[in-house]
Amino acid sequence: MARHNVIFGRDQAVQRGQSFSSPQFGQSGPPQGTQWSSDFGAQQTQQTDQLEAMYARPAATGHDTGRMTMRDALNAITATLGVIMVVGFVIAVTPRLLGAVMGESGLQLGLLIGGAATIVGLIGGFILGLVNSFKKQPSAILVLAYAVFEGMLLGGISGSIDLYYPGIAVQAVIGTLAVAGTVLVLFRMGILRTSPVLTKIFMVAMIAYMLFLLVNIGFVLLAGQSLREGVIGLIIGGLAVVMASYSLVMDFEDVQRAASGHTPRAYAWRCAFGLAVTMVWMYIEILRILSILRGSD
Repeated sequence: MARHNVIFGRDQAVQRGQSFSSPQFGQSGPPQGTQWSSDFGAQQTQQTDQLEAMYARPAATGHDTGRMTMRDALNAITATLGVIMVVGFVIAVTPRLLGAVMGESGLQLGLLIGGAATIVGLIGGFILGLVNSFKKQPSAILVLAYAVFEGMLLGGISGSIDLYYPGIAVQAVIGTLAVAGTVLVLFRMGILRTSPVLTKIFMVAMIAYMLFLLVNIGFVLLAGQSLREGVIGLIIGGLAVVMASYSLVMDFEDVQRAASGHTPRAYAWRCAFGLAVTMVWMYIEILRILSILRGSD
C-alpha cells in the first residue's frame, strides 16, 4: 500500500519495507535505528518540476507517431508528379533538340528514342502499376519507378504528336492542370463529392470504357483504322475526361480520409500512386481530344 501512497511512497525507509511503532510511555522519540526521510520536500518539488516540463512539451504530431499527415501526402504527390513531368519533358523535347543539332538524321534519331521510350514506358508502367496496386505495403521506390516509366510513355507520345501539331503537348498540359485545378477547388468548396450511386455508375462506365478500348484495339489490328476518330472520338474522349474527373474526386477523398484516419505514413505513397494514375489518364484523353480537333482543321 505504501507504494501507491503519495506521502509514504516518497519515504526511503517505507520503500525498504521498514516498520514503525509509535512511542511508548517513557520514550522520548521513535525506536532506535528508525530514520525519517528529510528530503521529502525536495523530492516533491523535483516531481512537480518534472510534471510541469512534461505538460510544457509540444503535442506529438503525426510525424512523431508515424502516422500519415496531409503534408506527407502532398510531398509524395509532388514528388511523383514532378518525376513524371521532368522525365516526360526530357523525352518529349529530345527529337527537336537532336533535330536542331544534327539535322534530319538527328530528328529521326530523336523519334527512334521517343518510340523506344514509349514502348518501354508502356510495358514498365503496366507492370509496376499492377505491382503497386496489389502490394500490401506501399513502396516509395516502386511508386517513383512507376512515375519514371509513365514519364517515358507520356514524353514519347507527346514528342511524336507535337511534331505534327506543334504546341499540342503544352495545350494538353494546360488543359489537364485546368481540369484538375477546377476539380480540386470545387472539392475544397464541398461542391464535388462522391456517392454510392455515382460510384456504381462510374464502375459500370469504366467497364464499358475498357471493353470499348479492347474492341478498338482489335478493330485497329484487323481494319487498320481506329474507332476513336471524328465525332465518336470526341464523345468518347469527353466522357473519359468526366470519368477521370470523378476518379480525381475519389483520390482527393482517399487522401483526406487517410490523413485523418491515423493511417501509417507509408500510405502517402499509395495516395500519390492513385492520383498519378488518374492524372496520366486525364492527360492522355485531353491530348487525344486536341489531336482530333487539330486534325480536323
